[in-house]
Amino acid sequence: MALSFNPQEMPILGVDDHLPAIRPEELRADALRRRFQSPPTWSPEIAVERRFNDRELTHASVLVPLVQHDEVTVLLTQRTEHLTDHPGQISFPGGRAEPEDADAIATALREAEEEIGLHARHIEVLGSLPTYTTGTGFIVTPVVALIEPPFSVEADPDEVAEVFEVPLAFLMQPANHRRHGIEFGGVQREFFAMPWATSDAPPRQYFIWGATAAMLRNFYRFLAA
Repeated sequence: MALSFNPQEMPILGVDDHLPAIRPEELRADALRRRFQSPPTWSPEIAVERRFNDRELTHASVLVPLVQHDEVTVLLTQRTEHLTDHPGQISFPGGRAEPEDADAIATALREAEEEIGLHARHIEVLGSLPTYTTGTGFIVTPVVALIEPPFSVEADPDEVAEVFEVPLAFLMQPANHRRHGIEFGGVQREFFAMPWATSDAPPRQYFIWGATAAMLRNFYRFLAA
């Protein structure tokens, strides 16, 4: 769904720097494994967006790939501009469920291989977060997994414009979580954004927002519970 507004220009309603960051030791691979093995009692902060359309709901999965560097990173993609749903946006590798998929995990693994060439032999699935229903009509299961380097990626040029990594510690720091507001279709809406810039000179800018940012926010709540 193409947007008729620029999310980066929408008013910032607040920044959540009053919330604690996840401690670095809790973001290591062994700690993440333990968290999923003995999950806390918690509820996602955001589970359902206001709908932009009335089409039939479709099940989908995304892979939340946590790359095991010395500092764990999150592997993300930037979608190509010509796609029907969420063109140009930053997302996790993933897509709609197909009849041959055994479950949500199978969908996430298949889509990750199709979209970015990430083979299952590098993937250690930790578990899934609660579903997230997008305003465009997808019921998305986020499947969280550790990715063991070295690995290579080969993006499908029809779907993925770029593959990049963001430090998990940055994304799990609520001081980097912005809340934006917009009136769209006569309805007041809010969304999260987590703008990130590389350390290159000049830096490359990435605006992580919408469903991807919301699922990352839910992941923060899971780790913080």
